[in-house]
Amino acid sequence: MIQNLKTPLKREETQKLRIKDSVYISGTIYTARDSAHQRMIEKGSPIILDGAVIFHAGPIIRKQDDDYIMVAVGPTTSTRMNPYQAEILDQGALAVIGKGGMDKRTSEALTRNGAVFLAAVGGCAALYVSSVEKVKNVHWLDLGVPEAIWELEVKDFGPLIVAMDSTGANLYEEIRKKP
Repeated sequence: MIQNLKTPLKREETQKLRIKDSVYISGTIYTARDSAHQRMIEKGSPIILDGAVIFHAGPIIRKQDDDYIMVAVGPTTSTRMNPYQAEILDQGALAVIGKGGMDKRTSEALTRNGAVFLAAVGGCAALYVSSVEKVKNVHWLDLGVPEAIWELEVKDFGPLIVAMDSTGANLYEEIRKKP
């Protein structure tokens, strides 16, 4: 099933998503990698996490006059965020975009919060950047361009596949169990 979602997400929407569903997102999403996740937990988040979509990505950015232009943005390996992701979900984020899946602690947080993990395809940075309409803001640029939190306005960002849902279902585990 194909779902078109608008941010901020609503728990009633994310709870209906099931593994193997295709998702496209419009609205605001935020890139965040390990350093940003760690700082959000230690110092508090500079973004509103209620209904937020967090994208595990380290974008390539070009500065043009006073604006930032996104050149490419693709998923990074999500397991690096395992130490932090459950707490970010507990603070209100309802979707995580990344690649490779996440651990049991994160899966439990997805279930507890009615949230989902959306798999993005590695190597599709040019496709995903075509859905970025604008770089709205940047937070914690002192962490470096890849590690900063980039606030993106997106339209039909995807395709993304629900790989872990709020029922505890996990597409990666299903695939590993197949003979």
